[in-house]
Amino acid sequence: MVHVLVVGGGIAGLWTAVKAADAGHTVELVTKTALVDGNTRHAQGGIAAALFPDDSTERHFDDTIAAGAGLADPEAVHVLVDEGPARVRDLIRFGVEFDRGESGLERGLEAAHSRARILHAGGDATGAAIEAALVATVRRRAVRIEEETMLADLLVERGRVVGARLLGTSGTVTERPADVVVLATGGSGCLYWHTTNPSVATGDGAAAAWRAGAAVADLEFVQFHPTALDAPGTPLISEAVRGEGALLVDGDGERFMLDVDPRGELAPRDVVARAVWRRMAEQGGAPVFLDATGFGATFLAQRFPSLDAAIRDAGFDWSAEPVPITPAAHYAMGGVVTDLDGRTTLPGLFAVGETARSGVHGANRLASNSLLEAAVFADRAVRALGSPAPELDRRRTTSGAARSPVRSSSSAAGGDAYRDAARIVDRAELQRLMWEHVGLERVGEGLAAASARLATWRAPEVRDRRTAEDRNLLDLARLTVAAALARTESRGAHFRTDDAVTDDLATIVAAGEAA
Repeated sequence: MVHVLVVGGGIAGLWTAVKAADAGHTVELVTKTALVDGNTRHAQGGIAAALFPDDSTERHFDDTIAAGAGLADPEAVHVLVDEGPARVRDLIRFGVEFDRGESGLERGLEAAHSRARILHAGGDATGAAIEAALVATVRRRAVRIEEETMLADLLVERGRVVGARLLGTSGTVTERPADVVVLATGGSGCLYWHTTNPSVATGDGAAAAWRAGAAVADLEFVQFHPTALDAPGTPLISEAVRGEGALLVDGDGERFMLDVDPRGELAPRDVVARAVWRRMAEQGGAPVFLDATGFGATFLAQRFPSLDAAIRDAGFDWSAEPVPITPAAHYAMGGVVTDLDGRTTLPGLFAVGETARSGVHGANRLASNSLLEAAVFADRAVRALGSPAPELDRRRTTSGAARSPVRSSSSAAGGDAYRDAARIVDRAELQRLMWEHVGLERVGEGLAAASARLATWRAPEVRDRRTAEDRNLLDLARLTVAAALARTESRGAHFRTDDAVTDDLATIVAAGEAA
């Protein structure tokens, strides 16, 4: 048995803590905010799994591979789809009440899925239901929980992670030893001016792992959700709304997605998001609209209760008029490189959930695979705790021409070279810079300009949560720009207007240049 420090309070962290405690390990769980405030509770769309007679894990596998634009790891995807149904049944045992109809579990259809296989809870409150059930479950376990505590850095001795430096609300940094650290800190949507993510999504785990010397990869692949409400806070409008049949229309009220892709509104997210972006550009920046008026007020309130309330609170009656939408940063496909059991390239360090680059998403995540990935690979990580990594799996974390790994070095993202930069980074400026030059469409000149601008900023001294987050965002911004510059092709969520062709040779070059 080992002493496990789990960092993060979403589905990945909670699942790890629960299962590790059940396995007899000593478990500490630390979360940056209150335990119930993780990113998971914001997930609306649901969780995908092949649970129904007209579906199969083979179909789910094919859909995931297709969405990943040639970079999803087949072995990892097989693990995801094959073990996914069992993990969904675990959630039910943990107390998640998925929506049911007369014939059993209800399911929905989302973009790029060939079958309706998305389970929901509370209509559009799946993440909140999962979070609540897992929080209640972990509180019944022998888990030491420490809230309002942020990861500052990892402790490394002789090439092995032996604990973490933790930042409390008073600004005091303490060292917490552990046999194993599991990073489950979520994504980095706050790199961008428009994001569907909450303010906690500042990439803390990925940045700390990189500083400690772990490999990270695929940071150029940032998924932009096509339908965030164009209102303060850019609240997400779930893909499930389009799955029910809502349409995208331009400023003239004309549907435009069928001119872009035969799947229309249910094309992969990267395709829909870029189509929305381009139509907005053609309209001088004016928003396009999501038209759900055909459903009626009663259906919208019953099927999407949380969304209905949020949209009405923003001043729109979406049962009577189309609502303005805009793309927004939503999910990081890249992260800390792991094997199939969550091990990173640093002994003693695991990563699960959005923090990790497990290989299942490739260049573009299939809708509703994120919650599934977190459950599947957190479960596998717990089973691997305390056991040595097989040699083959250790090699797997750093190999593969279809990757762009970036290891901790001053050449990759600045490092020591930028410590003497004149200005302390300003978060709002960084977010605007990333949105303008490293967003839905990129060009080499703009990426180079972003890299040069980032070089003029330095991280603040870590005094509190805000300054620690700003340091993480600056590190990840530099890494993301470096990866985007290295990948000269367009693939999945990474689109270069100066090289719009998907080119496997360019993928190989990107892997070599960024390493």
